[in-house]
Amino acid sequence: MKQQLSDAQRMLLALKQARLQLEALERQKNEPIAIIGMDCRFPGNANSPEAYWELLRNGIDAITDIPSDRWDVESYYDSDPEIPGKMYSRYGGFIEGVDQFDPQFFGISPREALSLDPQQRLLLEVSYRALERAGQPLDSLQGSKTGVFMGICFDDYSRFTLNSGDPTLIDAYSSLGNTRSIAVGRIAYVLGLTGPVIQLDTTCSSSLLAVHLAAQSLRTGESNLALAGGVNLMLSPEVSIGFSKLKALAPDGRCKTFDEKADGYVRGEGCGIVVLKRLSDAIADGDKILGTVFGSAVNHDGQSNGLTAPNGSAQETVIRQAIENAKVDPTQIQYVEAHGTGTSLGDPIEVLALSKVLGKNREQDNPINIGSVKTNFGHLESAAGVASLIKVILSLQHQEIPPHLHFKNPNPYIPWEKLPINVPTKLTPWPAKKGRRLAGVSSFGMSGTNVHLILGESPKVEENIETQNVESSLHLLTLSAKTETALQAQIEQYKTYLNTHQNIPFADICYSANKRRSHHNYRFSIVASSTLEAAEKLNNSLYPNSPPLTRGSSGGSPFYSPPLTRGGWGGSSPPIAFLFTGQGSQYVGMGQQLYQTQPTFKTTVDHCCDILQSYLGWDLKEVIFSEQGTGNGEQETGRLGDGETWRRGDGETGRLVII
Repeated sequence: MKQQLSDAQRMLLALKQARLQLEALERQKNEPIAIIGMDCRFPGNANSPEAYWELLRNGIDAITDIPSDRWDVESYYDSDPEIPGKMYSRYGGFIEGVDQFDPQFFGISPREALSLDPQQRLLLEVSYRALERAGQPLDSLQGSKTGVFMGICFDDYSRFTLNSGDPTLIDAYSSLGNTRSIAVGRIAYVLGLTGPVIQLDTTCSSSLLAVHLAAQSLRTGESNLALAGGVNLMLSPEVSIGFSKLKALAPDGRCKTFDEKADGYVRGEGCGIVVLKRLSDAIADGDKILGTVFGSAVNHDGQSNGLTAPNGSAQETVIRQAIENAKVDPTQIQYVEAHGTGTSLGDPIEVLALSKVLGKNREQDNPINIGSVKTNFGHLESAAGVASLIKVILSLQHQEIPPHLHFKNPNPYIPWEKLPINVPTKLTPWPAKKGRRLAGVSSFGMSGTNVHLILGESPKVEENIETQNVESSLHLLTLSAKTETALQAQIEQYKTYLNTHQNIPFADICYSANKRRSHHNYRFSIVASSTLEAAEKLNNSLYPNSPPLTRGSSGGSPFYSPPLTRGGWGGSSPPIAFLFTGQGSQYVGMGQQLYQTQPTFKTTVDHCCDILQSYLGWDLKEVIFSEQGTGNGEQETGRLGDGETWRRGDGETGRLVII
């Protein structure tokens, strides 16, 4: 009987363990994903998230004529869409400097760089900057399970070598430099990443699909960190000619999304990348969380009215599935960044699908705000989804919805009076709903692949008690780069940043620069007590002619150190040396400021005192940090010398022996 009871107990325990494992798997399957960094190169000189937000909030139209350095517009333009070999649009959203690249920074030879598709170059640059902004030093990522998921559709640059018609122009680098999968694989190769690496092409939905798959990879443990995004460049006229023959482009070069004059889209280019991590890991690692992906979904149109025609039923299904995966109330979603290409057919289908899923049981004072960044700088095709995603992240951070452009007369095929839909045409405050802000992002591919994502603002994370109120009179700011010119440029950037962000605690800036950045051979540092003082010192710096910081200086002079010759740094970390003073220099209270301000030092001292307490019978900190040199404040003046006695507050005495 006893044996039977034991077996039953063992079975019950096994069932409990199995249930706990299933619950853990379910939590992992639905764990939110933190966005901890991002970077971008978008039209209108939106070459950083900060510049992108300025473009958005100010309602800037970044569409221009096709630049002459891309192709001769007059040779390919004709207002008649039926003329063979011609395009009827002469506009687009373009970024500048696509021919500029520093190959040696990434270990690429100048010769190989000539054959490198500028899309590959952009992916390397924006990936690096996104990781820097995420506070992920590159040396910490070597060999890590970091995944790379990127959308790329076209390879215009190949017409100059592989597809030029002249085989003598093809060299050893041409194939690798113009292969889309290599563009993504090169990121992992250069940075030493070992997670999954996937190049995606579902046309317009490619980059948002990349985010969806990256989130899945993180939830399954396949990746511990992920880069996701996309790139698109217009370097030759052929694709634009093809879209003109489809009559997909707007003749006036504007996406007039949701307007009665919507007649197609305008092509745009750019690159956007986000850095993703499981939310629990991001909180544990102390990462800055920019936004949170609660859920996403993907499906396909199946058979619709045409290969490239949208399917409202499929859109409705993917939005509903994303909401279910995110486990949120549809009525709490206040904003949707629509796919919104600006076509007379696509706009009504998308708005109706959104209304069917999100409009049910909505109160009149809680409309769905919708907009599309395509009205600012066009349709970025394989980078369109990530451009929309970054827009929403910035909107959540600033708690404002940017204006939607070119919306004058609502599309008559959309029953606006029956739908709880609003299109903000000016900068609009974004209040929280039941304590939170939630948004949806849609991206529907011309290929038929649909993606929807549910996004919310970053959670409020309680600070670690050990790092709260940590104060120090001075802080060290360290900057570094791979070349002297690059270091000078970085110093100039910090000058601007410090002068315009003087409300940010200087300790936080130093922590990010010192601990959350990669360190290179050309180095510069200053010591200051505040952001204002640091800005003044950088403004007055004489780099590169400033003398090195020497012993006995005030600690306020800029410090510049060139790379050492072989036997010095040589690409590896410099050696660390400790200098110990002679005996007899100890004094009561020694290390007290470190104990009060440095958590690691405090933890180590506490650990040592705990070990010694079992032998001494009292806490050594009572003596070390006594205000007057004795435990609990008993009188004792000056330093304790060899052979002198001390007395604790409880009356116990002892003699100090210096060894």
